[in-house]
Amino acid sequence: MNILMAAAECAPFCKTGGLGDVMGSLPKALKKQGADVRVIMPKYGDIPQKFKDAMVFRMLHTVQIGWRYQHCGLFELEHEGVTYYFVDNEFYYRRAGFYGYIDDPERFAFFCQAVLELVPLLGFHPNVIHCHDWQTAMIPVFKHAHYAERAFYRVIRTVFTIHNLRYQGRFGKHTVQDYLNLDVNYYMQPDRLEYYDDVNWMKGAIVFSDVVTTVSPTYAEEIQSMHFGEGLHGLLTSKRESLKGILNGIDDEYWDSNTDRYLVEPYKTSLPKKRKNKTALQAELGLPVDDSIPMIAIVTRLVEQKGIDLISCVFDEIAHTGAQIVLLGAGDYHYEEFFRHAASKYPASVSIQIKYDEGLAHRIYASCDMFLMPSAFEPCGIGQLIALRYLSIPIVRETGGLKDTVLPWKADEGSGHGFTFIAYNAHDMLKAIHAAVKAYADQDQWTKIVKNASKLDFSWEASANTYIELYQTL
Repeated sequence: MNILMAAAECAPFCKTGGLGDVMGSLPKALKKQGADVRVIMPKYGDIPQKFKDAMVFRMLHTVQIGWRYQHCGLFELEHEGVTYYFVDNEFYYRRAGFYGYIDDPERFAFFCQAVLELVPLLGFHPNVIHCHDWQTAMIPVFKHAHYAERAFYRVIRTVFTIHNLRYQGRFGKHTVQDYLNLDVNYYMQPDRLEYYDDVNWMKGAIVFSDVVTTVSPTYAEEIQSMHFGEGLHGLLTSKRESLKGILNGIDDEYWDSNTDRYLVEPYKTSLPKKRKNKTALQAELGLPVDDSIPMIAIVTRLVEQKGIDLISCVFDEIAHTGAQIVLLGAGDYHYEEFFRHAASKYPASVSIQIKYDEGLAHRIYASCDMFLMPSAFEPCGIGQLIALRYLSIPIVRETGGLKDTVLPWKADEGSGHGFTFIAYNAHDMLKAIHAAVKAYADQDQWTKIVKNASKLDFSWEASANTYIELYQTL
């Protein structure tokens, strides 16, 4: 089984969120199942120099993008047993950051076209090209439009994974001819790429891919409804038979409390040793050092999707539960300002870190007792999986992957490993927080909850097997 993964980001080379984490872990897991998995991505200017220095130049090619002809370099790097290809064009990619430029549709149209142009030159014939999110959504469309009759491509199947349906790649219809070189009369139709007189890349991938997946079973069901479907619920419902929800995993070698280089005390399943990390973090952040004080952590992007409105609505009430609150993240300015004010209001119990710091994130996951994740919607979520791996108990809203991975604690049965609420309501969230803090006060009860969490396995093995079975059906 030969699999080529196409994505706009991949850890450790570049990462802005969960997609980068998935691309850093899933290929390795598939390799362990015996597949030959390779990854192709843009060669961004911000890729760390140590990786650029290790890359080997493979070839120079020319790619047509609309009426333009652009040079295309290809570099190769083997990292942790996986072969990575980097598509190079300094005009498109030698700039700061990865997304957010006005010419993003042209940059990623070039990437999609380059992937298909380069595949026959790799000495590697994939059975499946697996595309991830809108930046790669034109690959199935281009394959249908420009390569369907060529023998090399005819045997290649396409899989498209939706990591977040909200970001669809919707652009003006002029791009169809300017960047995409597609037949307007055929492709700009409501049952293909046309979407309210725009062109919708993700819609095109859903229509022209052989199979569409998303990152949790519950999210696969939710996006077929009007509330979660982001305007594509009708199309997704029509594709129900070829729409699969496969739960993300985490890299359990990287996220391992027994070997994590960022921690002051390895602890595996020992709560006393875990609390040594908490007291060290309290000292680092300038909070009162006392391992009996419950600590609630939030590690997230500060955006509406993550339920930040709920937290800000009842922040005073959370601060009065007696728990310490530690937040790490950055995002929308008004949320950042709210939390800066909260830190000044409650300096003895609240620490707000407006940034992203990998080492600090590890220490927070390992140190906290509870991990708050009240998302408005969550395709899968990785934060709650890491928290459980580090024996930190999630408080989550029952949506998407959060519902699939966090079972509510039932004291009378001794089952479950988290605290949940259903409605997107600040006081329902607050009720779940109070329940968690109350359970923490009963250390016998808390130990049972943590023990349940310690038995969970969210490694990639089971999901990788499911992907392999999916590829084989194609």
